[in-house]
Amino acid sequence: MLLQVNDIHVHYGQVAALKGVSLEAGEADFVTLIGSNGAGKSTTLRTISGLNHPSAGEIIFDGQRIDQLSADRILKLGIAHVPEGRRIFKDLTVTENLLLGAFTRDDQQAIREDLDGVFDRFSRLSERKNQTAGTMSGGEQQMLSIGRALMSRPRILLLDEPSLGLAPVIVREIAHLLTEINKQGVSIVLVEQNAELALELSRHGYVLETGNVALQGEAGSLMDNDHVRKAYLGI
Repeated sequence: MLLQVNDIHVHYGQVAALKGVSLEAGEADFVTLIGSNGAGKSTTLRTISGLNHPSAGEIIFDGQRIDQLSADRILKLGIAHVPEGRRIFKDLTVTENLLLGAFTRDDQQAIREDLDGVFDRFSRLSERKNQTAGTMSGGEQQMLSIGRALMSRPRILLLDEPSLGLAPVIVREIAHLLTEINKQGVSIVLVEQNAELALELSRHGYVLETGNVALQGEAGSLMDNDHVRKAYLGI
């Protein structure tokens, strides 16, 4: 198993945000976390990527324990995090933003090749490579955020609410891009408020409720689960 999250607990001061979350993702896997606001989904991603450290439990990546490593060290190992809200550098150009995604690398020729690869995959970014990022649409900024993460050559991509605030046609375009990225061997762990879309895209899902994994299973079986249908799919 490429990624194993084993019984992690995370606190913000005296508040327990995660109360024993466990999950796993294999090579070229597609896993989703669904749940209501405040369930612990974003905290789980932040803890995997090293932005938080658990007070108990462990995280294993490719056989190595990583839960006490710094975020930049975890990125170098192959885990890239696309945070909620995109967090691009709005005053820099598209190209400058993408190159910052490769800040842990020093293989300049390969970086240039990967930059060309991102522009091939995201044609909108190619058309705007010299444009200031803050002047682009929300969907284009989301593509830039994903492209920037790919510049680190991740083995796992953590995505937090990539569809938030986007028009349905753009959401479908992002979904297609994620499917293509996954097909090329990158594992994806997706946090997504649009539970139906998330379960459509993924192979395995986890339902988080108040800092715990309440349900887990194959995505198709979760879509048929009465609790999931009523609570998250509106059926």
